[in-house]
Amino acid sequence: MAWRAYEVVLRLRSPLHSGWRKVGNLQMTRPYVTGRMLWGALSMRLTRDSVNGTQPANNSQEYQEVGKQVHKTLAFTYFYPALKNGSNYRVYWPWENEANFRHRFLGSYVSTALSYPQQAATEGSLHEVEFLSPYTMDDGEPVFLFGYIFEKNGCSLKWKEALNKLQLGGERGYGWGMVEPVKCQETQGEQLFDGEIEWSPTSSGVILRVDANRHIVAHVMARDEVNIKGEIEPLVGRGRRSSEINGKKYSGHYVDFTAICFVPGSRVSTRKDFLVGEFGVWRNPNKIT
Repeated sequence: MAWRAYEVVLRLRSPLHSGWRKVGNLQMTRPYVTGRMLWGALSMRLTRDSVNGTQPANNSQEYQEVGKQVHKTLAFTYFYPALKNGSNYRVYWPWENEANFRHRFLGSYVSTALSYPQQAATEGSLHEVEFLSPYTMDDGEPVFLFGYIFEKNGCSLKWKEALNKLQLGGERGYGWGMVEPVKCQETQGEQLFDGEIEWSPTSSGVILRVDANRHIVAHVMARDEVNIKGEIEPLVGRGRRSSEINGKKYSGHYVDFTAICFVPGSRVSTRKDFLVGEFGVWRNPNKIT
């Protein structure tokens, strides 16, 4: 078998902000962890672990090289909030009951900069950051993140060890996005997410199969598909690479445009196969060039 699938459960230990969009003063969060977020967190941790504290990990070229290896030898599903259900975990899909989901899992934090001479808030600095809470907002249950990581045969990356020191999303300087692995176990059979999708390994990559009238659980490139019903959005992110602005070099100023995609929660009209591409984005395997 060219690939192995691992069921991974991470306990959320601090608020998680999965950057999405801004509405007024509110920085909204996605209600799930994207493949790009996981790829970035793993690439960062693996790069820093590779130097073993012998030198600063501040060379953007090193991050890029490790990131390429992650693309080649690992693939991801998106990770979704889950609660303990006996000895198992129940995933809560944000599109099933959006109002109830937001009430149970999402909170927000308001802050502002202060202008001390005037003893008042600095004009224009008020902002609110939405987050996925580490405990449910109604009854205080611990929140977990549930998903799958696929490993290609011959992968030498120590990604399982990296899970122990992983930090996801935004606001990490304030301690947000801390997770603790509680399960990382190779799956048996083809069923993922309690039968929502099936998977199969191929020489070209990981194939995921979705039955008719079921939801996609990752972004799907819109240019490849016509038999999906749902909203579309541009999928963008910031890349870690050195760039020069006014003669000075900065990291993280590179904006990477992935594609126009159908959003998770959209429905397929017919039974469909998808290839898991870079950043966990799904592609039509028949249209890969």
